[in-house]
Amino acid sequence: MSGSDPTLECYGKQPRTAGFQHFRHAFKPDAGACCQGAEGLNLYDTASHQVSHFVPLKPGEVGIYVCGATVQSSPHIGHIRAAVAFDIVRRWFLKLGYKVTFVRNVTDIDDKILDKAAAAGQRWWARAYYYEREFTEAYNTLGVLPPTVEPRATGHMSDMIDLIQRILDNGHGYVVTDADGKPTGNVYFDVASWPHYGELTHQKQTSEVDEAAAVADRMGPSVDATGADKYNPVDPADASPDKHDPRDFALWKAPKDTDPEDARWSTPFGVGRPGWHIECSAMSHRYLGDGFDIHGGGLDLRFPHHENEMAQTRAAGYPSAARWMHSAWVTAKGEKMSKSLGTGLSVPSVLAEHSAWVVRYALGSVQYRSMLEWSDQALVEAQAAYDRVSNFIERAGVALGGQPSREEVTAVSADDLPADFVTALNDDVNVSGATAAIFTAIRSGNTLLSQLADRADS
Repeated sequence: MSGSDPTLECYGKQPRTAGFQHFRHAFKPDAGACCQGAEGLNLYDTASHQVSHFVPLKPGEVGIYVCGATVQSSPHIGHIRAAVAFDIVRRWFLKLGYKVTFVRNVTDIDDKILDKAAAAGQRWWARAYYYEREFTEAYNTLGVLPPTVEPRATGHMSDMIDLIQRILDNGHGYVVTDADGKPTGNVYFDVASWPHYGELTHQKQTSEVDEAAAVADRMGPSVDATGADKYNPVDPADASPDKHDPRDFALWKAPKDTDPEDARWSTPFGVGRPGWHIECSAMSHRYLGDGFDIHGGGLDLRFPHHENEMAQTRAAGYPSAARWMHSAWVTAKGEKMSKSLGTGLSVPSVLAEHSAWVVRYALGSVQYRSMLEWSDQALVEAQAAYDRVSNFIERAGVALGGQPSREEVTAVSADDLPADFVTALNDDVNVSGATAAIFTAIRSGNTLLSQLADRADS
């Protein structure tokens, strides 16, 4: 690509090519001199249910942890929507001049990975790594910047074990023992011991229902709900009769009989492997320290995963994220797109028929908190946007006698971008508003180019 509109660069768009490989490095991760536009940034917080002014914990720096993939099988469009959404958030922070530390984990050990590997006659770690590479390829193809660090669960067992021990020492967990008093490997978080449980999703621990809890229930699974949920199935270990309270959740769990020997770790509380939630608490603390600015993920992780994560982190004595942000689902005919529901659409199958630019635009065309209805029409509209943008850039390049260099484009500060574009992205990353600003600028630019052409002909 020889050049592009700087407003497009902020948002991860590249109108002249179908791939993004060289574009991924256009934003320097060592930014840190914030521009004036940074003072106007407002973001939504799931815990407060409010959009509020963003104030970093450290001036000029932002720490972000986003829950990554459980690498059990190929990525689908629903997975990648969250990655693209938080890539846009990250790019806007960078354009505002922040130094961003961006952590995205890889869950490479869990029940689904083990079960699917066994069914396919594979080693579980080989299956996990195979699909991890598929996810990485999808991220790269769609222009998602690589994280500052991408830790794997299996590489942080000691961190998890240490964190669980802190929770136990603080009186907020318990070890299940056998008839002889020996630890079984099952360790649970004691929800009743933590009065703040439910604060992230505004749900009470009692049968009393308030309006905030009702809103949270409509958005996703309830803290008091029982039974399977098709969107967010529980960890099988959480159904154990050994729990003191139905709401308690697994911090560490004993292996199943079918678990291979190399999927078991020895701990002071018995042999086993981590529960679903503990890895994110351990890895966010490992790489972002005591408290960080933003924890992100898909809306379906809000409960129970993030509620449990917040509780166990704070119960261990560490501050949790200052702000929680959740990207909404991709829907197909109004239903959440999901492999388990049979509606997953693989990224390779979509990219086989559409350019990466068009797919990324379709995924990132609405504000991250808005549900995204995936359809052929969405891709048609994305292709039309591509044609409109690329045609304008080509036309402008002819009139100006050339295109700006990539260095010239990426050097443009947020303070030098159109005010309506900056205002939109500072309004909780309102991508739809920012896109409208882009096309307003294109419309004005085309009008000016037509006037110049008319003068030249007269």
